[in-house]
Amino acid sequence: MYKLFLAFLFSSAISFAGIINGIALTVNDDPITLYDIDQTMLSKNIDKNQAVSLLVDKILYDQLIQKHNIQADIFDVNTYIEKLAASNNMDLFAFKSIVRQKYPDYSIFENEAKTIVTRQKLIKKLVQGNLKIASEEDIQLYYDNNQKKYVSAKSVEVVQYTSNKKASLLATVKSPLLVPNDVQRNPLVLQVKELDPQMQYLLNNTAVNSFTPIFTANKMYAALFILKKEGSDTLDFEVVKNKVFNEVMSLREKKYLKDFFEKQKLTADIKILR
Repeated sequence: MYKLFLAFLFSSAISFAGIINGIALTVNDDPITLYDIDQTMLSKNIDKNQAVSLLVDKILYDQLIQKHNIQADIFDVNTYIEKLAASNNMDLFAFKSIVRQKYPDYSIFENEAKTIVTRQKLIKKLVQGNLKIASEEDIQLYYDNNQKKYVSAKSVEVVQYTSNKKASLLATVKSPLLVPNDVQRNPLVLQVKELDPQMQYLLNNTAVNSFTPIFTANKMYAALFILKKEGSDTLDFEVVKNKVFNEVMSLREKKYLKDFFEKQKLTADIKILR
């Protein structure tokens, strides 16, 4: 019985290895395995044809990155993050604080930023002036047609915590029930549209029952605890204009790449093996 069990395990291992190593097709001599296809179908919840198309695109993309020797270093990534903060009317410190609320592992966000920077560099290399830059009219039209994406709470009920010592405020944020004596609390109801763009971003991107990142105001350190958000209001075009521009250009870049890879597939040496 034991020998039979070992034989079963051995044959299963060979079968599994065959799936992993079994090459389904090659794209300019780079392989795509049956295992790659199965894993992509599972992770993306797509059918086989969609998975193959996605994997072919990825290989063509990686080949172009290598061909043009495109790299994104830490300086490129930091520059991109600074521009992203500016497009949201945020200073870099506050923006990173918001990002860390969404990404407990900040390196994941940095890797995503690196992927975007790499794609932008590739597009710049491929396009060479052929990608139309969005005009004021273009972004106004996109804003008008997608106003649901730029909705803010009308009013936000908060508790404002202030102190002249940042360490005391940090301790409060970590343990709200243990407030040091040098930290003042003040309940407020804020009308979002009356606030500056940075404060609007902080409130809109901080969840209820959470603290905003610590910021400075009137030579004091401050943080807001969000109690309640009420109503809805569309953010003014001028407030989100930079963000809208980035979104429009990102859509154009993705469409350009999609069309480009469809053409690349027609000329690529794709061999179906199984």
